[in-house]
Amino acid sequence: MARILIVDDERDLRHVVAFNLEQEGHQTLEAEGGLEGLWLARRHRPDLVLLDLMLPDLPGLEVCRVLKAHETTRTIPLIMLTARGEAADRVLGLELGAEDYVIKPFSVRELLLRVGIALGRQPGAPPAASELTSGPVRVDGFSRRAWVHGRALALSEPELRLLARLVEHRGRAPPRVALTDAVWGAGADVEEQQLEGLIDRLREKLGAAGERIEAVEGGGYRFRA
Repeated sequence: MARILIVDDERDLRHVVAFNLEQEGHQTLEAEGGLEGLWLARRHRPDLVLLDLMLPDLPGLEVCRVLKAHETTRTIPLIMLTARGEAADRVLGLELGAEDYVIKPFSVRELLLRVGIALGRQPGAPPAASELTSGPVRVDGFSRRAWVHGRALALSEPELRLLARLVEHRGRAPPRVALTDAVWGAGADVEEQQLEGLIDRLREKLGAAGERIEAVEGGGYRFRA
């Protein structure tokens, strides 16, 4: 069971989302504005935040920025709830550290899938081996942890899945669909900017070893062995 904070000014939508999450066994918290959402996040330390970008008091992007900048909340996974026309805001949100986004109007099934992936509770495509190593990077598929030069990495579940797939295929460039399937599940509708944003955040967290993740012709990526 996870504790999930829903920050959205549409009361009916909040209630529908909360009801379906609770049916899945989760505990929910609700906030109708950004300031209330920040207060609840700091007080209750939820396992996941669902954050609308259009809020009446504080823009969702600013809420995202504050959560990712604060020591007590920066590791909480965050899924943005966005309108279809907010493409630029979605990109900025991913750059700020949001794990994923769902475009309104969305199906409850899609949202539950995204929530499961962010929480690491969907099968996805776990690494084939219990431990994967390439150069200074090590990924343990059983404990769901990763290290670079012996330093533990604070990775979100999507980042961990992506790193595992890249290291598993080190020296080769798996098809883009293989990467998106590993991170978001088979058949997920994933825009190019989502994968690019995830790659950028993973490179940053790897430090100097992030240079090993190379873009290849055709839109794919390869982990240099």
